[in-house]
Amino acid sequence: MPVGGPLSGGYSSVGNFRWGVFIFYDYDSEPIYVGQTNEMLRTRIRRHLTNQRTDAVAMSVLDPFEVYEIEVYPLPQFQDVSGAADRAAAREHLNALEHAVYGKAIAGSQFKAILNEKDPPAPTVEVEIPPSFRMRVVSDDVARIRSHPDFRIARRSLIISRLAQVISERKVQGGLRRVLLTQAKRLQWLADRRYHALGGSLSVEAENVEEDDND
Repeated sequence: MPVGGPLSGGYSSVGNFRWGVFIFYDYDSEPIYVGQTNEMLRTRIRRHLTNQRTDAVAMSVLDPFEVYEIEVYPLPQFQDVSGAADRAAAREHLNALEHAVYGKAIAGSQFKAILNEKDPPAPTVEVEIPPSFRMRVVSDDVARIRSHPDFRIARRSLIISRLAQVISERKVQGGLRRVLLTQAKRLQWLADRRYHALGGSLSVEAENVEEDDND
């Protein structure tokens, strides 16, 4: 998807921009993770989705199998930035944008929580959220398999087990425990929905989430 580059006057694929923020969404269109990069959007996103040296995946905070769509907020105005002062200003803008998008993702979550271990730094400048671009990142065949509720319940249970193991073996901060709690709530909600779809009754917690989602 081409986007205009104000510095070059030309156009470039969204993923080729170096600076930007992104949101991952699961198969329920639920925002699950927010990240930022200044190395190239497609490179950073690919590392997450292919488990290439990202702490979020290595620590079982983020499961690439959960990601159905991505939304990116490129910052083409910083594409060719150079010099320490200009890069510092670009970094301030990037951090502020991540903070804003992070807040937007949480507000749009029915659980009012996402899976980031750490909150973004407090902004030091005011920024406006730029136009975003949202796209699906899996094929029809992959989506058909991974979207099945029983597959998702099994996979989410596996990730929770891995994360709990990480927590039990290390001295961790509260962020990882918050992720574990959020994942547990997401698993209960999904299992509730599946049970209800097969004729069971929703739990009180699931009914409350449903009501909040419909308000």
